[in-house]
Amino acid sequence: MAITRFAPSPTGYLHIGGLRTALYSYLWARKTGGKFRLRIEDTDTSRNNEEAMKAIIKAFDWVGLNYDDEVEYQSQRLDLYKKYIQQLLDEGKAYRCYMSREELDALREEQMANKQTPRYDETWRPEEGKTLPTIPEGVEPVIRIKAPQEGVLSFIDGVKSIMNFDCSEVDDFVIARSNGMPTYNFVVAIDDALMEMTDVIRGDDHLTNTPKQMLIYEALGFDIPKFYHVPMINNPQGKKLSKRDGALDVMEYKNQGYLPEALLNFLVRLGWSNGDQEIFSMDEMLELFDPTNINKSASSYNEEKLLWLNAHYIKNVSNERLAQELEFFDCHLEGHDKKEMLLDLSKERAQTIVELRDAINKILDVPTEYEAKGSKKFVKEETPKFLECYLSVLEENKESLHLACDYEIVTKPFIEKFELKFPQLFQPIRIALTGGTQAPSVYDIMAILGFNEVYKRISTALEKNFGK
Repeated sequence: MAITRFAPSPTGYLHIGGLRTALYSYLWARKTGGKFRLRIEDTDTSRNNEEAMKAIIKAFDWVGLNYDDEVEYQSQRLDLYKKYIQQLLDEGKAYRCYMSREELDALREEQMANKQTPRYDETWRPEEGKTLPTIPEGVEPVIRIKAPQEGVLSFIDGVKSIMNFDCSEVDDFVIARSNGMPTYNFVVAIDDALMEMTDVIRGDDHLTNTPKQMLIYEALGFDIPKFYHVPMINNPQGKKLSKRDGALDVMEYKNQGYLPEALLNFLVRLGWSNGDQEIFSMDEMLELFDPTNINKSASSYNEEKLLWLNAHYIKNVSNERLAQELEFFDCHLEGHDKKEMLLDLSKERAQTIVELRDAINKILDVPTEYEAKGSKKFVKEETPKFLECYLSVLEENKESLHLACDYEIVTKPFIEKFELKFPQLFQPIRIALTGGTQAPSVYDIMAILGFNEVYKRISTALEKNFGK
């Protein structure tokens, strides 16, 4: 039984890299019958964003990653952290350091000039027989942990296998700032331990934090969880993902017309696979996902693949669901007598809900102008004459015109009688009905609009001479 968590900082909106990490953590917890927890790491009060915090919760609700128990906020646990800091001080595992910021900067500059790795020089580290400097006046100390000075810190990463960090790479890092506020690596270790995390799945940008957190676990006698460090998502050129490439706020994907199922399906495949399978329902993800099968190399963001997946889900979810999604985009089909027909027709070409809305509106909205290029190409001198004849045919048969096939039955003989090619009739009708030449089957459009609206739009186009 795995207990996992997702722990974002509310300094910015939830992006897809974070959502993928959350998805992997969610799948592993649910598959094993464990718990998936949500923790907001908001101790950096200077950078916290209230709107971003709300957006994180909103994004989880949208994609349907339900978490267990209440959301934990680190800002509400400060007394707890201070208790453990004091415990480490009392046990001699941490100490107060009075080195000023200026002194620390000068030390680092000197080390870099000497081509040394910048690290704290342990001036204030208490040792047997060592005389510490005089405590300066007016300087509030930071709290540093006593890191081991030799040896190797090792752990088995579920993705990267055995990881070894020489203790010389980990200095006596700060666990509490001079204002008393605990630091990231300290509170993360405390929270993961007290929230009983068994598995920590996170981006591999956290890999170098792991040895520091291990020292906190060991100093406080906590069990160390299993770590899985997931490689980053790159752009198609192999560089860090930017907003231009798709590193957007998760809710922006909703605004662009993506379905949450498509986004989750897309993300689960960015770093994990099950053979050549591309389409995964949530049930299949839960059945098949195993974090030990996460790829060791970075994955590439592919917008075409996301659009392809989204188009698949648009075609396969229920029309009732599509109607609900369209409400968000101010497209209201409830009560429309041709709702099913309209959705069945429009969703075949739509890659996003926005495209679906536009396709529907193109049919339902009365044209205010006509495509000039299409009118010039397809509306000829003889076009008005046979369109007027066609309107007469429609009027003669209006009582029987309900379905697309009904329009086809009366139209085919008309085409044969006037010896027309299909584009000669259908493209002018498309322009008259929708304003352009790119639209679904004319028969389907006419069935959706009904005789009266079809007659009215074609008559108007003829009156306006198709805008010429």
